Amino acid sequence: MGASITGNEQNYHQAKLWQIAFFALNNTATNIYLFALGFVTYYATGVAGLAVVVVSTILAAMRAFDAITDPLIGFIIDKTETKFGKFMPIMIIGNIVLASSFFLMYNIHGLPENLQLFAFIFIHAIYIIGYTMQTNVTRAAQTVLTNHPKQRPLFSIFDSVYNILLFSLGQVYVSSYLVGKHGEDFPLSLFVELNTFVILLSALFTILAVIGIKAKDRKEFYGLADLSMKVRFRDFWPIIKGNRPLQMLVLSASTDKLAATMMQQQVVMVMLFGILLGNFALSGTYALLTIAPSLLITYIGVVYARKVGLKKTLVRASWLGVIALTVLSVILVVADNPSSANFEAIGFLTIAFVVLYSIGRGVSTLTPSIVIPMIADTSDYETYKTGRYVPGMISSLFSFVDKLVSSLAPALAGFIVALIGYQNEFPQIGEPLTEPLLYATIFAAFGVPILGWLISIIAMKFYKLDGETMKEIQAKIAEVKEEKSEVASSSNDGGSEDKTLVASNEEKK
Repeated sequence: MGASITGNEQNYHQAKLWQIAFFALNNTATNIYLFALGFVTYYATGVAGLAVVVVSTILAAMRAFDAITDPLIGFIIDKTETKFGKFMPIMIIGNIVLASSFFLMYNIHGLPENLQLFAFIFIHAIYIIGYTMQTNVTRAAQTVLTNHPKQRPLFSIFDSVYNILLFSLGQVYVSSYLVGKHGEDFPLSLFVELNTFVILLSALFTILAVIGIKAKDRKEFYGLADLSMKVRFRDFWPIIKGNRPLQMLVLSASTDKLAATMMQQQVVMVMLFGILLGNFALSGTYALLTIAPSLLITYIGVVYARKVGLKKTLVRASWLGVIALTVLSVILVVADNPSSANFEAIGFLTIAFVVLYSIGRGVSTLTPSIVIPMIADTSDYETYKTGRYVPGMISSLFSFVDKLVSSLAPALAGFIVALIGYQNEFPQIGEPLTEPLLYATIFAAFGVPILGWLISIIAMKFYKLDGETMKEIQAKIAEVKEEKSEVASSSNDGGSEDKTLVASNEEKK
């Protein structure tokens, strides 16, 4: 259980370091599915026989279904209260749904041809429900994990490290081991082995995350505890409309997620390493090479965030990513032979690619991880401003954005290659590098992340929850919580129980 400390008239509840480390694995448990889902286009087109544009369109169109699932799951989280806690049951159920739907999604080839498309859409919808449940908890439970401004950034370092290792080692596993074992045309046997590994590892991560949050998933850590306002589904619109920091963070989170997801798309990996550099196995080599610099960027970013706050760190990291990938894009465009960065000869282009690509990958991992504890800040701001404790409803907005962008990335990649003539299949490993393919690769791999980071930087100009502001908010919440506890212990009259904090803020206005 977290300890309570008092300093500068502020009360914080802390988590043990291992609790933060374990709970961060809940995000890794869903990200491993996100990594594996990056190959679904190759399964759906190569094994099941669906068309490229059809698959890309489905992945984008399923976002309409998220408009229903996200707020519902967020609302359910805020209304949930069991003897096992608020968050743990949702985590476990969500992972079971993910495992079941993922297994079924990669087995639609066994169905009659006229049912495969329908089955793909239906099973993908079930997958979205499970993904929504577990990703919502990652964000919502930040409020109970810790509210100490020096501790919240620590989630980012664990989350970033896990994701760096996941996506880097995962790429090595696929490109160097599975492709070598099963073949470059992504046969069914490759997906069977990959998905078995994914399902088992995600389940293990979920169990560890449950252990990490167990002692914190208790009523005394829920905002204003049992004195919280009643939550209604129709509160969604007032929350979105009245919480400007939430609006700006949603915009920033969506573009950061697009940058990270686009760089990890397997179609983009094939285009960048399998065609532009001429050796797809290099995607695994570069993934290994980028681990150390990415970890360094993450460590520096979190140390910096603990000193100056999450907002400044997010903005400056985004600028670093923009500069690195812009320079790399220019170098590849003007290079006489861009494929010379493939380690056949160690020269300027190889060194420049390793350094600049490492920076871009490091930033793409750091910025989405920084956003997660910032979500807790916007939830605390909502409690401070209105008295509502609605981390589930707030996190559902981010879960919606997460899945919207996660599926938008493969759809965007599909439309990019369709524009240069790939209507029925994606670019394959070893194809000749044409000029349209060169520009399409650079735009998909680097141009989209650059645009995402620039939008995030602009959004942060209107985000006001810096370090000093959060100290004031936590102090006020702690003060009102203590006052209400004293009132509750001496009186059973709850008629004014939710008005103290709101009234206090009205007086300040």
